Amino acid sequence: MRWGHDFGSLWGGLVAVFCGVAFLAYAGAVAWAGARQVRAVSRFGEPKLLAPLTTYDATARRAVKAVLLVLAMLFAFVALARPKFGSGTRIVPATNLDVVVVLDYSKSMYARDIVPSRIARAKAEVARLIDDLPGARFGAVAFAGEPLRFPLTSDGAAIAQFFRQLDPNDMPVGGTATARALESAREVFARDPKSKDHVRVMVLVTDGEDLEGDPVAVADNCAQEGTRIDVVQIGGRAPEVIPDVGPDGKPSGIRRDEDGKPLTTELSAEGEAQLARVAQATGGTIVRAERGETGIDQIARGLQKMMREELSEKVQTVYAEEYAWPLGIAVLLLLVDALLGDAPRRKRAMAEVAR
Repeated sequence: MRWGHDFGSLWGGLVAVFCGVAFLAYAGAVAWAGARQVRAVSRFGEPKLLAPLTTYDATARRAVKAVLLVLAMLFAFVALARPKFGSGTRIVPATNLDVVVVLDYSKSMYARDIVPSRIARAKAEVARLIDDLPGARFGAVAFAGEPLRFPLTSDGAAIAQFFRQLDPNDMPVGGTATARALESAREVFARDPKSKDHVRVMVLVTDGEDLEGDPVAVADNCAQEGTRIDVVQIGGRAPEVIPDVGPDGKPSGIRRDEDGKPLTTELSAEGEAQLARVAQATGGTIVRAERGETGIDQIARGLQKMMREELSEKVQTVYAEEYAWPLGIAVLLLLVDALLGDAPRRKRAMAEVAR
């Protein structure tokens, strides 16, 4: 037998203590009242001499009524605890996973501290992420100064192709507008009617900080909607030169500013803190690229584990609540107590006296 009421919690424990104290207090009050009645009779006179003067001794009936009330209270407390008997099983279907990959296509992603380049490696690992999560649906947001998005679909190959065919040179506006990109990913989820019933995860892959918007505020909104954001931070504090890549995709030297100095990319301490807060706000994880890896594979392993352990189909044991039985017994005992008087009815005797 199990109990539906959680007596292990603070409030459940307080309810159990209150019910126990109330039960003992009532039983004690009944016993104390009986003892007082016996003392009152002994003070009034000799019990043997007083017995012939009484028309009926209601002590036994009152004791029975007290027992009925105590038992009714006991069964009412049992019903309040919601006893569960028997067991069965049911199949809990697997929960679908929706993932929107938000990939940075700013020109700094051409940097080659990760071979062959940050963007090329990121696109390859995103394609592997999609292959490693069969059954999940994917959406895509490619961003620099403005985002481009692809709706949620079960066709992972289409998402991989969407990323594969784009390069930083294809983005209409330069920059790193992370807040706009996350807002666009929110719209991808919002426009899909099935997504609200699924587990939603954004995977943000970026090497820069947003100097225009507030991605942390967007992350707070995502948290309220139950969407998690995992962050892959590519690059760090060390400056990296940015290759000058032509329309044909081949590098032709190093990008330089107006003064002829090489352009470099590096993530400031404020930028690292910003990305960490984005992940923290939604309960997500942040992975920093190291040893020539982007870190996307770590996110993939975490999502694989979640699909295997948390979102997979499960067999759940169920119990039937049978609180109605003790509650019905309590009501029946109260009815018997109400119908049972302190003394038997004496209609015939009263009629004869009236004559």
